[in-house]
Amino acid sequence: MGAPVQSRPDRSLTAGQGSSCRPRSGVVSGYVLRVIREQQGLTQEGFAELLRVSVDTIAGWESGRRPLTAVPVGQMLATRHRLMRLGAAPTLLRTFEHALEADVLLAGALEDNVSVATSPLGSMVMQRDLIEVLTWPLSGRAPRGIRQLPAPARSRRGPAPACPELSVTECVQFFTNMRRTAEEARGNDQFLLRRQALYLAGLDDQSDTSSWLAHQQRTEAPTGWLSTWLNLRSVAMVAARHGDQDRLAYFINTALADDAGATANLNYWAYWIGELPLELSDKFIADSTPAHWSGHKLLAHLAEGLNVDHGYLDLNIHTVWSLLQVRPNLLRLGVATTVLRDRLPMMLDSAEVSARGRRELESIRYAIRLAEA
Repeated sequence: MGAPVQSRPDRSLTAGQGSSCRPRSGVVSGYVLRVIREQQGLTQEGFAELLRVSVDTIAGWESGRRPLTAVPVGQMLATRHRLMRLGAAPTLLRTFEHALEADVLLAGALEDNVSVATSPLGSMVMQRDLIEVLTWPLSGRAPRGIRQLPAPARSRRGPAPACPELSVTECVQFFTNMRRTAEEARGNDQFLLRRQALYLAGLDDQSDTSSWLAHQQRTEAPTGWLSTWLNLRSVAMVAARHGDQDRLAYFINTALADDAGATANLNYWAYWIGELPLELSDKFIADSTPAHWSGHKLLAHLAEGLNVDHGYLDLNIHTVWSLLQVRPNLLRLGVATTVLRDRLPMMLDSAEVSARGRRELESIRYAIRLAEA
């Protein structure tokens, strides 16, 4: 999409600055609705006529002043059907649905003194598409479906935000509540909630985030193989996000060294990118026979992540290698093979790749040659 550079709220301001008078819900879905309108080359007036609502309603929806999450279900379904008839891109319609859910989750996460027992963050295992939309106003990074859109059919009139915006106060409140949720969510019945709250808290760019996360991981006492495995993975991913690659290497060398760990890693990735349907608990990750997902989407995703600037490069390489051990036919059936072949020389020439990663890349290259022979 020909969108302007996006930025996150300046957390260096005091908590009282940059506050907003808008309702806390509707910010993300309203912004996506505006993107849909702009992709159709419509003004708010033209959009209002086509959706059979007033111009003030469109303006309120897009700004979040009138949250779309408060619209009755019947009216929302009718609006969605009209968006379909307008020719809205399927990827935008999916993002719009995720944005409605993200607004509900954000509103819950911004509530004061909400009980962890009622937190919706622990009700399901979140996938990449929802996480990308949920964290958009926090990170300023648009979901890939938005990033890949062409430039709007008409330019915007006047200044406009580059992404859904939360105020500085709201950002502080969000990360404060994520920390509190992670600290209070204890026991096996709240493990998923704690894990996802830790993930979201780890997106905070404050100087003490890494040390706080390290302390939280040290005080965790998971019970059972899967909880231990997921805890190790969380430690590794958070550490890598903050520049510590040693923990990620330790995770690969230990937690992924046997068949159970390797299979759990593939199940986790397959679910994350949407090859598996929505799950309400993490138990599916320990499934020892991952025959119910194809791997096509997963291989394409991992191949795109093979670049030296990727914070999880060694894990991406290892996961590609592991995937091709159990799904070698993927190299004969998809366009991801071309992406892999083109990126291998650059990867092998890079000093950023570990010795283990280099060996696995050589193995992948050999597998490609066999598949194309």
